[in-house]
Amino acid sequence: MQENNSNEIVIDEWELKLDAALKELKQCQDSKELNSCSDCSLFFECELRKKYILAVYESMNKGSGGGFEF
Repeated sequence: MQENNSNEIVIDEWELKLDAALKELKQCQDSKELNSCSDCSLFFECELRKKYILAVYESMNKGSGGGFEF
């Protein structure tokens, strides 16, 4: 989150995507009664987890590009 000159909090598009991906991930964990993805049998193959990791990376670099393998 960023603050503008009037001290209002500004949420950018990457943070919105990150929030949405986290919500999906938490819903999946809740549906499987898990506290963490690491306890899931689909840990390495999970598309929701991959989407979340990508959203985290994009929120950190704000879409400036660069490679990222996971």
